[in-house]
Amino acid sequence: MSKKTRQRILDVALQLFNEQGETNISTNHIADELEMSPGNLYYHYRNKDDIIEQLFQLFEERMDQALIVPEGREITLEDVWLQLHLVFECIWNYRFLYRDIINILSRNRSLRLKFARILKRGAQNAHSIMKGLNQTGIMRASAAEIEGLSTNILVLATFWLNYANISGEKDEQKAIKHGIVQVMMLVSPFLKDTERLHLHTLSAAYLD
Repeated sequence: MSKKTRQRILDVALQLFNEQGETNISTNHIADELEMSPGNLYYHYRNKDDIIEQLFQLFEERMDQALIVPEGREITLEDVWLQLHLVFECIWNYRFLYRDIINILSRNRSLRLKFARILKRGAQNAHSIMKGLNQTGIMRASAAEIEGLSTNILVLATFWLNYANISGEKDEQKAIKHGIVQVMMLVSPFLKDTERLHLHTLSAAYLD
């Protein structure tokens, strides 16, 4: 029962953080939503930062899975689409971390280091995939261009949902789809003509 209660607390906290922003939600709000006493909540989690750290651990585990690069075969554009979808879904499901990122990381050094690790792995992942596409001839780019492209992909993916939110986009699937297409548009100029045509065909069908 204790494990189940702990998970319920995390689920409700995540929902409230995502909907109303982490800074606007206290442990009392979470306890009220769960119809439990604050004391009962503190029995499971010491404070709000403890809840955030547990949510971050779940986020980190899911992001690590999303950033796995296919092995033993050549990387295709379809692999990039799939991975971007997994990454953007993960970011959306834990979007409070990104919307309140400066505030959250400024008061928790442990999370700041962990988030830096995620960014580093994301940059390495993007670089590995772009290098793979270059080696198979799907795209043509210099080492410096791959480096710059990888950084731009990481920056866009990291802050896209903030941009979508500020722009007034409320539809989760639209926000995710447009973010993925925007990342692919960064890749487009480096693709061979046939692959670029294929990309734009995929984009049109994806957004339809």
